Amino acid sequence: MTGETATERFAPLVTSPRAEDLFQYRQHIRQIHTMANSKLVALVGRPNVGKSTLFNRLTESRTAIVSDTPGTTRDRQYGRCEWQGRSFSIVDTGGWVGQSDETFESAINKQVEMGLAEADLIVFLVDVKEGLTPLDMEIANMLRRTDKPLMVVANKADNFTMDAYAAEFYALSLGDPYPISATNGAGTGDFLDALVALLPEESVEEEKVPDMLRLAIVGRPNAGKSTLVNTLLDEDRHIVTDISGTTRDSIYTHYDRFGHNLLLVDTAGVREKRKVSEDIEYYSVLRSITAIENSDVCVLMLDATQGIEAVDVNVYSIVRKNNKGLIVCINKWDLIEEKGKEVMETYKAAIRSRLAPFTDFPILFISALTRQRVLKILDLAEEIYAKRKTRISTGQLNKVLLPIIGATPPPMIKGKMIKIKYITMLPGVTVPSFVFFCNLPQWIREPYKRFLENKIRANWDFSGTPINLFFREK
Repeated sequence: MTGETATERFAPLVTSPRAEDLFQYRQHIRQIHTMANSKLVALVGRPNVGKSTLFNRLTESRTAIVSDTPGTTRDRQYGRCEWQGRSFSIVDTGGWVGQSDETFESAINKQVEMGLAEADLIVFLVDVKEGLTPLDMEIANMLRRTDKPLMVVANKADNFTMDAYAAEFYALSLGDPYPISATNGAGTGDFLDALVALLPEESVEEEKVPDMLRLAIVGRPNAGKSTLVNTLLDEDRHIVTDISGTTRDSIYTHYDRFGHNLLLVDTAGVREKRKVSEDIEYYSVLRSITAIENSDVCVLMLDATQGIEAVDVNVYSIVRKNNKGLIVCINKWDLIEEKGKEVMETYKAAIRSRLAPFTDFPILFISALTRQRVLKILDLAEEIYAKRKTRISTGQLNKVLLPIIGATPPPMIKGKMIKIKYITMLPGVTVPSFVFFCNLPQWIREPYKRFLENKIRANWDFSGTPINLFFREK
């Protein structure tokens, strides 16, 4: 691979996460955990009527990717809206295209149908600029067959002169159309007043965001990330095809099954810069990196039929740079004919060699399609999450490590001896961090730092989680 790597391209975002992005992520977590106690509103309509733009406005976020390209939204995206003291959940769906044999379009339609099935109220979005279309009529005929409350919202009425065009949609015979502009917010107040009036009264107590494992599924396109999430959830939650770039948003799902309680994040596949040709895919990759930043543990999905490649190493480097826990999953193991122990050890050795020097992480051989060892991923993730919170007393650290350091001290520099006097562990940090107090901290070289890290890992189990070493003068 030549030129700028994917890691370098996205380095500013990796090393300097924006406070706004982190705030929105925390808000998204809160939304997910309170959705079960509220009503669900579904946004439906044909492509490019502004559903994702309205979703972002109502949720006060940038969760959904917005583009002029039809079919940008593919999977269902959930969020939460509050208005006049009332709160409700909202789901953004892909654009309905009617009967289609095209892979993406039929899959998107299925996701729309699933969103409608679970909704308590439906918001049907139309476009005042394009007017009433045959596809709008087709969607209206479909919606008439439901007994759920329904609102017609005429979007892109960016000024008062455009409001009059909304009258055309009375022909749908679905009630009064509400002219709004999802872009500038015009008319959204009246629309929300009418919406909450249709929702039944309910009391939702404010919930504290729980301290919960955030598990991100990452990797290159077509490694099986969405298939894994669908298998864990036991439903077609995300669209799965053989086409690279199918998943575009980072999709968050609360998982509460089989004794596990965590947040699953399916991310878009990360590719080499030269292969990222669409603006939409570029922003999808940015979302994936933000998801990594805000996760606790990452599952790096590798394709057993292709081995480990440069793009996999780039994804790993993003995970490593952000100090996240790591599980490496070799997916599609069911397609490998020779599955003996020797073959597995060969795979493991190749992976650890490519990802060195950090090699203390679990490697699983799985099949997301056949469910082979998929639940083991959750067990390991929770173990790693617990290890990230491990705290070792100063007395225990010094009792174990000082004799090791005495037997193998740091190399002398310019005839001067480096003396490490004591070690302590930093409290209140998300990554296990150790401070070594010595006389000449600036002369501690990288090989000796790796030596100390290996000794820590040999005496305490930090498998799957990075650790930080700091050296201070004393």
